[in-house]
Amino acid sequence: MSSASSSIHKGSQVKDHGSFKSIILGTAGHIDHGKSSLIKALTGIDPDRLKEEKERGITIDLGFANLSYPDGLTVGIIDVPGHERLIKNMLAGAGGIDIVLMVIAADEGIMPQSREHLAICELLKIKAGIVALTKADLVDNDWIQLVSDDIRDFVKGTFLENADIIPVSVKTGFNLNILKEKIRETALNVTPKLINGIFRLPIDRVFTLKGFGTVVTGTALSGTVTLDSPVEILPSGITSKVRGLQSHGTSVEKAYAGQRIGINLQGVDRDLLKRGDVVVTQERFGSTKTVDAKLEMLKEAPVVKSRSRVHFYSGTSETIARIIIYDKDEINAGESCYCQFRLEEPVVVLSGDRYIIRRFSPLETIGGGEILDPLPVKRKKNMGVDDLAIFEKGGLKEKIEVRVKRALFKGCTISEIEGWIHGNLPEINSAIDRLISKGILIRSQDSLFHRDNFNFFKDALKSILTSFHKGNPLKPGMPKEELKAKMEAEGRGIERVFNLIPMIDDVIVEKDILRLRDFKVSLTHVDEDMKGRIISILNKEGFQPPMKNELAQKVSIKEKEVDDFLKLLMQDGSLVRINDSLYITAEQYNKMISLLKGFYSKKNEMTVAEFRDILGTTRKFALPFLEYLDSSKITLRIGDVRKFMLK
Repeated sequence: MSSASSSIHKGSQVKDHGSFKSIILGTAGHIDHGKSSLIKALTGIDPDRLKEEKERGITIDLGFANLSYPDGLTVGIIDVPGHERLIKNMLAGAGGIDIVLMVIAADEGIMPQSREHLAICELLKIKAGIVALTKADLVDNDWIQLVSDDIRDFVKGTFLENADIIPVSVKTGFNLNILKEKIRETALNVTPKLINGIFRLPIDRVFTLKGFGTVVTGTALSGTVTLDSPVEILPSGITSKVRGLQSHGTSVEKAYAGQRIGINLQGVDRDLLKRGDVVVTQERFGSTKTVDAKLEMLKEAPVVKSRSRVHFYSGTSETIARIIIYDKDEINAGESCYCQFRLEEPVVVLSGDRYIIRRFSPLETIGGGEILDPLPVKRKKNMGVDDLAIFEKGGLKEKIEVRVKRALFKGCTISEIEGWIHGNLPEINSAIDRLISKGILIRSQDSLFHRDNFNFFKDALKSILTSFHKGNPLKPGMPKEELKAKMEAEGRGIERVFNLIPMIDDVIVEKDILRLRDFKVSLTHVDEDMKGRIISILNKEGFQPPMKNELAQKVSIKEKEVDDFLKLLMQDGSLVRINDSLYITAEQYNKMISLLKGFYSKKNEMTVAEFRDILGTTRKFALPFLEYLDSSKITLRIGDVRKFMLK
């Protein structure tokens, strides 16, 4: 994808490299120690692509190359700038690195950016690396040995402690083949990225190819992507489709985690994208402006006070953050703590991702660590950080259990868990299945709830219904909407919790009404007398019954209480509801049907006036009666007349 001549469109001849192992190697080291020249000598590709880089002879931004071996191994290479002012560009490339090629010039030895780059790689927990001692042709063997000894002391206690130190010369070709073979050997022993995860690619470059449109590149951190795959670009939420794919300069139909990938996005304006955005599988990830994390300070870092501002780097993104240190007011050099970062711009991160922080001013790397929770809870002052300790040190099952438990009554979906933690999908789903089989998690449709939360909800619901029945003995049960409003008012999320109710043996759901299984409407002698009075009044008034509010006045009770009695009388078949305000007795209803049958035995059609007359009522009552009969399909309105539908 480095030139317009690259075949990126869907119709190109493609080659699938999915069966080959792909590893990312990144350079590190001080400016002018020969990183880019070494990459060019190893691969034949000049990683310096900018005009200014070629004119000035220094790397300004990320450069890319690849090293392919006959056995199918491909090592993608990210060349980073060495200047101290360009550390942010270095960090944008460091997040996807599997192997570090630490470049130190033999004639200068260890320099400030050698130290800062190594510290960054340590904080990112890069596991493997090689030290290339460049410009070996400029010094004698004794000097090389002296510098090598210094390097051994320099890398002691780091992941490079046992790394090979290989003197090389770009000018003479000295040891280049040995370095190539050592890169291959190291790459074959590196644990590959999560091919079975959800696709995620932090963007490190955006450009336009004439005839193809917008292209983004990056290192895929997890998952796979194919031609025509729907994708989403976060945090902006732009949706698109993969129009074309390249990996290491070759058009492919499918690309994998661990590869350098170029994606031709369909219908996306180049100006809407930037480095730091992330291409992901649709509807699986979210962005956040708050993260809980474990912070490790470098040994020579300055004191950082809680609520200080820092530069925060994760993936290819950079933003300003305010750090909230838990359980202390400040953190010193070499210490670690749990903390929260409140970000000025949203980022896309998962639990398990690494990050770096730099001092707000002057800019210098001071620490970094692991993202523990990209969707943290609001943490009260004395809440404690036990959950963060599990997110840091616990196994996958323990982390998922805590995540679901913290969701309380809201629960969470499996998709939400998959988009929360960095991991392979089969392992995540296996852990969830084991938690369900042990009864720790309860699954309802696509939602998961913790056993403790379910039991708490069950007890709370039974208590709420008990109180409701006690205060509303004439009501058959509690409307769902009333329960929802009550629980939300108490801060108990209800979004998915109704899915749990069928699992509670003591609770019955009848349409939109909930009641305890052993509850029955019980009427006192006074209540029975009131029922009789209501039926008597409605029978007496015939086809001109009082409206509900008028009925309440006649029997001297509140309209709400009359409503309860009317519903009870409907349930036992004593009344028929014409509309919300109008009721007649079953006796009057049967009489109305009998009168209609008599009328229609002599005529085929009936007007409103005729209906009014046969009931001996007024138009005020005749119209709602007819509307009820129409809706019940007893009569059929045709223009101004009605046909009888009963046989």
